[in-house]
Amino acid sequence: MSQSEKRNHFIILALALGLLMSSLDNTITSAAISHIIKDIGGFESMSWVFTSYVLAATSTMLIFGKMSDLFGRKLFYLLGITIFLIGSALCGVAQSIEQLIAFRALQGIGSGALFPITFTILFTLSSDPKYTARISGVFAGIFGLSSIAGPQVGTLLSDYLGWRWCFYVNVPIGLLSLVTLLFSLKESRSHTKPKIDYLGTVTLIVSCIAVMLALEWGGKAYEWFSWQIISLFALAGIVGVAFIMVERHAQEPILPLQIFQNRMVVATCIACLSQGAIMFAAITYLPIFAVAVLGYPNSNNVLTPLMLSLTGGAVVFGMLQTKFSFRSLMAFSMLACVVSSILLMYVSPGISFFFLTLLMILFGFAAIGPLMSIAQNAIVHSVDKKYMGISSSIVGFCRNIGGVLGASITSAVVNQNYASIVSKGASLHGISLEKATDLLNPEVLMREPLQIEPSVHSFLSDSLGSAINHGYIVGLIFAVIGFFSVLYAGPGKLERYKHGVES
Repeated sequence: MSQSEKRNHFIILALALGLLMSSLDNTITSAAISHIIKDIGGFESMSWVFTSYVLAATSTMLIFGKMSDLFGRKLFYLLGITIFLIGSALCGVAQSIEQLIAFRALQGIGSGALFPITFTILFTLSSDPKYTARISGVFAGIFGLSSIAGPQVGTLLSDYLGWRWCFYVNVPIGLLSLVTLLFSLKESRSHTKPKIDYLGTVTLIVSCIAVMLALEWGGKAYEWFSWQIISLFALAGIVGVAFIMVERHAQEPILPLQIFQNRMVVATCIACLSQGAIMFAAITYLPIFAVAVLGYPNSNNVLTPLMLSLTGGAVVFGMLQTKFSFRSLMAFSMLACVVSSILLMYVSPGISFFFLTLLMILFGFAAIGPLMSIAQNAIVHSVDKKYMGISSSIVGFCRNIGGVLGASITSAVVNQNYASIVSKGASLHGISLEKATDLLNPEVLMREPLQIEPSVHSFLSDSLGSAINHGYIVGLIFAVIGFFSVLYAGPGKLERYKHGVES
C-alpha cells in the first residue's frame, strides 16, 4: 500500500467519525429531553433544543459549501468541527434551557460545515468514479444510520451516564477526527482573494430562518393563518426574491444560479426535498405508532430493521451507480417511496411483526437508502468542478428543508384528524369533552397507558393509528412529486462526469 493510499484511509476514517458525530446530534436529544427537563427545567421551550440545531445547520450549510470552494476544504472543515466541539462542550455544562438552546445553535453552525465538506473532500480523493461511488455510498449509510439511531443512542447515554454525555461523547470523537485530518489532508490553496458575497449571505440566512420558523411554529405556537405565520412566510418570500436578485449580479455568488440550468441538479434537489419530508415524518411518527398504537414496549422493533436496511440500501446502490443511470436509480428510489407511503397508510394495530419488519426493510433499503448515496454523486458530477462544495451542500440543504416541511404538514394532518376522531367518538365511550381534550396528547398513551381504562385506551390508540395513517398521505404526495421530478433528469451516468483529483 502506497503512502498516498494510507493517508487516504486516515482521511476517510476522520471524515466518517465527523459525519457520525454531527448526524447523531440531529436527533440524539429527542430521547434525552425528559432527562434534560427534569434536571434544568424548561418544558415550554423543549422543542427549541432540536429546532435551534437544525435551523443553524440549514441556514449555514450553503455558506460553508461556497466558502470551501473559495478558500479550501480543509480550512473550513477544521473550522466547522472546532465550532461543533466547542458547542458540544458548552451544551454539556449548560445550566438552563436557554443556555442549552443557544449552545445547540452553535453546534448547528459547526454541523452546517461538516456535512457538505465531508462529501466534497471524498470526491477529491480519487479520480476513479467507482471508488468514490462506493465510499460515498458507505458515508450516506453512516449519515442515515446515525440520524435514525440518534434517539436510541440518546436513551442509552441518558439512562446510564446522564444526559450531558449526549454532548460530552462528541469531544473525544471530534478531537480524533480533527487531529487526524489536520495532519493527513494535504491541500494547496489559491493565493487569490475572491470577493465574498456578504449581502447574499445575509439575505440567505434571513430567508432560511424565516421560512423554517414559520414551518416550526405553524399549527403549534400560532395558527397557520395567523398574522405571525403569514408575516414570516411573506418575509421569507421578499428576502428570498432579494437573494436571487443579489446572486444574479454578485461576482462570487453564494449560490451560483447557473447550476440550476442543469436538469439533473433541479430534479435531484426536488427529489431530496421530497425524501427529506418523507423520512423525517416517518422518524417522527413511527416510534409513536409502535408504542402507542401497536403496544410495543419501545420503538426498537421498528427502527432497528429500518436502520440496518437503510445502511444496506445506501451501500448497495452506491455501487450500482456505475452500472445504471442516475435517473433510473433515483426513479426506483422514489417509486419505492410511493409504495412504502401507500403501505404505511394501511398499517393497522393488527399487523404482524413479520410484515411490519418487511415494510421497514422495503422503506429503508429501497426507498430512503438509495437516494442517500445517489444524490451527492448526481449533483456533484453534473456541475463544474469549481462548484463542488456548494453542490454538495445543496443536497443536505434540500433534505433539511424538506424534513421540516414534511414533519410540519404531517403533524398538522395527524393532530387535526386525531382531534376530530376523538371528539366525535368521545361520548360513545363515556369520555367528557374536558377529559377528551386532556387525552389529545399522544404522549398520554405512551407514558401512562396503565392509568387509562382499557376500553378508552383501545379507542384512543385506534384513533391515533387512524390519524397517523392519514398523515402518511402527505408522504405519498411528496413521493409522487419526487418520482415525476426525477423523470425530468437527464440520462447521466457516473462515468460521463469524471473529475480529476483536486489539488
